[in-house]
Amino acid sequence: MENEAFEMLVRDAVLTLPIEFRQILENVEITIEDMPSSFQSRKLHLKNNQILFGLYEGVPKTKRGSSYGMVLPDKITIFKNPITSYGWSDAEMREHVRDVVLHEIGHHFGLSDREIRRAGK
Repeated sequence: MENEAFEMLVRDAVLTLPIEFRQILENVEITIEDMPSSFQSRKLHLKNNQILFGLYEGVPKTKRGSSYGMVLPDKITIFKNPITSYGWSDAEMREHVRDVVLHEIGHHFGLSDREIRRAGK
């Protein structure tokens, strides 16, 4: 999949968020990389056979105190190669990208993996 097409999937996923959630996304940047960096892999203790589709790095909104400010943006990274390597149909790819983006945005709002899975049901 071309980079521009993948970027459009990520952008569309963000736009599926209800407006009230999009309006309160603060100090967060969503980026696309081909694969996790060696630093990210080491930090997460990923083994060679582990696949990572997305990663949230930052201070969740629920942990930001009154002194929060003058900090670099949180970063959500969506990893293109692991997602596109599955050979999904266009519709399946769109849905999976959406799930990954929403999962990582959930972390930005302070939700745990368990809470995000529960919310998805």
